[in-house]
Amino acid sequence: MPRPLRWFARVLTVLVALALVLAGVLVYTVRKSFPQVDGSLRLPGLKGNVEIYRDKSGIPHIYADTAADLFMAQGFVHAQDRFYEMDFRRHLTSGRLSELFGKATVENDKAIRTMGWRRVAEQELPELSQETQDYLNAYAKGVNAWLSANPNASDRSLEYSILKIQNGGYQPEKWTAADSVAWLKAMAWDLRSNMEDEIDRALALTKLPRERVEQLYPGYPYERHSPIVTEGTVEQGRFDQHAEPRIRAPRALSQAARTLDAVPSTMGTADREGVGSNSWVVSGEYTKSGKPLLANDPHLSPQMPSVWYQAGLHCRKITEECPYDVTGFTFSGVPGVVIGHTDKIAWGFTNLGPDVADLFLEKVQGDTYLYQGQQVKLETRQEQIKVAGGAPVTITVKSTRHGPLINEVMDDARPSGEANAVALQWTALTPGRTADAVFALNKAADWGEFKAAAALFDVPAQNLIYADTTGKIGYQAPGRIPVREKGDGTWPVPGWTGEYEWKTAPIPYDQLPSVEDPADGFIVTANNAVIDPKRYKPLLTKDWAHGYRSERIRERIKEAIKKGPIDAADMSAIQQDTYNGFADTLVPALMRVDLAGPSGEARQLLKTWDRTQGLDSTPAAYFNAVWRQVLMLTFDDDLPAGARPAGGDRWYDVVGRLLDSPDDPFWDDVTTKNRKETRDDILRQALASAYQELSDRLGPEVKSWRWGDLHRLELVNGSLGTSGIGPVEALFNRGPLSVAGSKDAVNATGWNVQKGYEITAVPSMRMVVDLSDMNKSQWINLTGASGHAFHENYWDQAEAWARGELLPMYSKPESVKKAAVHTLKLTP
Repeated sequence: MPRPLRWFARVLTVLVALALVLAGVLVYTVRKSFPQVDGSLRLPGLKGNVEIYRDKSGIPHIYADTAADLFMAQGFVHAQDRFYEMDFRRHLTSGRLSELFGKATVENDKAIRTMGWRRVAEQELPELSQETQDYLNAYAKGVNAWLSANPNASDRSLEYSILKIQNGGYQPEKWTAADSVAWLKAMAWDLRSNMEDEIDRALALTKLPRERVEQLYPGYPYERHSPIVTEGTVEQGRFDQHAEPRIRAPRALSQAARTLDAVPSTMGTADREGVGSNSWVVSGEYTKSGKPLLANDPHLSPQMPSVWYQAGLHCRKITEECPYDVTGFTFSGVPGVVIGHTDKIAWGFTNLGPDVADLFLEKVQGDTYLYQGQQVKLETRQEQIKVAGGAPVTITVKSTRHGPLINEVMDDARPSGEANAVALQWTALTPGRTADAVFALNKAADWGEFKAAAALFDVPAQNLIYADTTGKIGYQAPGRIPVREKGDGTWPVPGWTGEYEWKTAPIPYDQLPSVEDPADGFIVTANNAVIDPKRYKPLLTKDWAHGYRSERIRERIKEAIKKGPIDAADMSAIQQDTYNGFADTLVPALMRVDLAGPSGEARQLLKTWDRTQGLDSTPAAYFNAVWRQVLMLTFDDDLPAGARPAGGDRWYDVVGRLLDSPDDPFWDDVTTKNRKETRDDILRQALASAYQELSDRLGPEVKSWRWGDLHRLELVNGSLGTSGIGPVEALFNRGPLSVAGSKDAVNATGWNVQKGYEITAVPSMRMVVDLSDMNKSQWINLTGASGHAFHENYWDQAEAWARGELLPMYSKPESVKKAAVHTLKLTP
């Protein structure tokens, strides 16, 4: 061998050897963090023995004799699989990310500290029932028992080993009940209502007259898309299902918008318009078994690991001391089951989306603000943010009677003008009882107990659907929803006049819409309007999703009923529906435009398109590219960056109306001089630009284009997965996966038209519950049970999820034990 090659071979041999050593160290470090799932472990504090059975997906079912033991064991199991995720979240919810990551997250911490999630959680804790407090403390004991057994950071999770490089002195502190409650505040933030719409309207108003801004926010199309509740009204102070109604400052806002953007998403990083959900329930009248079927798939930001953690919590014998037999989806860090079923009932959630937050424009002068002609002293508090590798940062949080000044946490915030500050009033910033509601739901045995539990669900307000083994189905809207003295919550309002105050009491729970065994035989919720305001006067919101998903689900249910009784497979098939509800409006307009050149060939794809958006669909790829161009060409020149369309079904109705007005000013591109574009000019340009974009990305051969080649999902770790360090991100991130569907298809895999086709929101889990036999229920998680990178259960459900498959959702002891591949006994 020539000398240079011999030298190269030696170097290569050394590098390979080093790589093997490093790989061995990595494997050793990674495997050290994997939990013990077989054998026996002593858990001081238990009253009796606890058994934990895990199937091949790593999903645990916990069996205990007391509720305290059950929730202590749940805390232990959550910590085994997801402690780093829990630790990261509690730093996020308390505005302490900089203790982990240094100065890079100071602005995030400022925003969280300004809103004070942790402070509210600590205030909330003593107001919860003693039983709930006991369960939260039992859960914390379980987490801390695991923490005590794993004193070295590298024994806890690979993330801590990476973190040592920047922050070698960090040691996780013990878990507390307030850590769990604070996470519920974070959940409320991600499922808040129309706060961004308020700011977007106001920002748009800086460039457009009000009537043109209002064109961009058309009302809900009640005449075309059914609301959730189609009967009933408030009668004698209560909602009666059978009653019928009787006939009767720009700069500060920009800074506020930046502040809201600085608050990290606790459920991922999706664009707000992509966050939604589907749920529906069908009466036994239309099912093969004669009992109800219930489906749910909440749409949230994708993240690694998934926000959900599947588990079963079972008392070996149902007693007053141990009343739980519940299986479903949990949040690591929070005891109990959030969505799932007991042995008697099942329930699902979608975001109701009521207007529970208002932005008040304020006139601040020094340490006072104007209110009804008086200068009132601002409430202030100091917050110190510890920064890894740097000096602490201290901020002064200022609040008016309406809430914290959210524009004041940016270093360069220098508001000016008549209104020089913006305060946030939000229902979640006052203590509530949502934690009580979780435990009450988990032991509810009938409709009455379910409604009583829902009454405790303050924030975030959710559409709750219900079914039970007796055959009853129902719907309940819960939540603390404010009543305003004036205004409808769609625009920021002056705080100094006192005209727009919230009344002391919210809408009474008894007046919130509710349905029991409706005449239709099914109930559908998909963030659509709850009820027509012509029959219901308390204002819930004006900013609903526009009902394209809900209407498609209703159509599919009716079609299935006509063919014969429905089964679980029918429910799952509806969850996978990819139909584009706007194509029938936009395609005919596109086909009428004069078009020459190669984009004409691409347009022919739309002639025979069935409107579905599968992985292999060529027409779907082109249509979505055209839709993206239509939105950007029509609106980006008119709107400031923060208010430009990301997509979603509100824009279906905006563009649908504009198609009937070929000379509307929105069609004109204001950046072109001495020329006024019309509808057909923009549609023609969109067709051509879409063709060029796809040719550049997928090649010039039109027939080779595939929607799945554009519409892809990266599973990104919520913290280190966005570090910007390639090797570190490679350790924790997974994908990409090609995924069918699109924004506001029933299979709602959302994407942002301003950024591209990459997926920003997903059905974060799917569940179909069979009330004839809970053991025949099915479910799937986005990623997997484990939060440990390289564990076999880290993302083992992801490919099945992408294909639309479901796993058995066993809950009966004999089935759980038969499916178990691991059994761990915890002893006192």
